[in-house]
Parts: sequence; structure tokens; C-alpha cells
Amino acid sequence: MNPVEREAAVTLKGKPLTLVGPALRVGDPAPDFECVDVNLQPVRLADTGRSVRIFSVVPSLDTPVCDAQTKRFNDEAAKLPGLEVYAVSVDLPFAQRRWCGAFGVDHVKMLSDHRLASFGQNWGTLIKELRIESRAIFVVDRDNVIRHVEYVKEITDFPDFDSALNVARQLLSAT
Repeated sequence: MNPVEREAAVTLKGKPLTLVGPALRVGDPAPDFECVDVNLQPVRLADTGRSVRIFSVVPSLDTPVCDAQTKRFNDEAAKLPGLEVYAVSVDLPFAQRRWCGAFGVDHVKMLSDHRLASFGQNWGTLIKELRIESRAIFVVDRDNVIRHVEYVKEITDFPDFDSALNVARQLLSAT
């Protein structure tokens, strides 16, 4: 079965690109995936626990917007007990570890989708033409239901941090 493709779903500096995978919506169950962490250990959705989670998806940590996005979520995660933040990219785990060490990022868990691109295909963030992730934010509740979705249309733009964080705060305070 071929994955669904969404033509011109995102752009890079105005150039239309194709996303592979479904366009997830609020209320959808969070799809499973298989990535690896910075220690090369497999991580699936079930391994992320039953906390409120933000999946911050970036094309590459070595670009200014991705760098800033991941640092911002690192800062916010430090202030929100009970929130788990995962940064997903196709960067190699070694590069993710190096980047975290260089910038003191210690509240975001890194997930590399480089091997299988299963996160990208299952969450609809894989850019077909470049085989990298598109910029996106997902907030997932304790029951693995998606409560916030943002596919950033122009991947060089920042996501709406406040909207995602407001949803996460609401979910954290609901306990």
C-alpha cells in the first residue's frame, strides 16, 4: 500500500512540496511510529508514556528556525512539570546529541526518524522531494489523542508556539 501524498501541502521559500502521509486532525488517535533516540535505542509511541506530550517536528536542528524552535520548547518544558517534549527530525542521533550538548538542551527528548521515516509517513510530515521532516507541532494527551495540530505552511516560518503551549497547559491543569 502506498502512503498518501499531499501535493503542495507545504512550501520551502515559496516552492511547493509534497507531504507523505495523512493530514492529522484534532481528535485523531496519535499514530504509532518507530524512531531512535540519541543512544540508538528504538522509540515507539508507547515508549513516550502517558503524559501530556508535545511533538515538535523540525527539518534539521542545524538551521536557524529549527534551532530556535527546539530551544524555545526546551525552555518551556523546564517551566511545565509533567510536560514531555520530543523533537523529531531526520538528523542522525549523533548530530542530535552533539547539538543538545552544544546548547545545553536537556528538557527535550530527541527522536531521529532517519532510518525508517515512519514518524514522517504516519504523522504526515515527511517531505517527499527532500526526505526530511516538515515543520509541525502536535500536542498529544494522556490517552494518545491529538489535541493540537499545526502543519506550518512555509517551513522556514516559526510555528505558533503560544497555541500549542496553551493547549498543553490546559491538558496539564485538567488533572
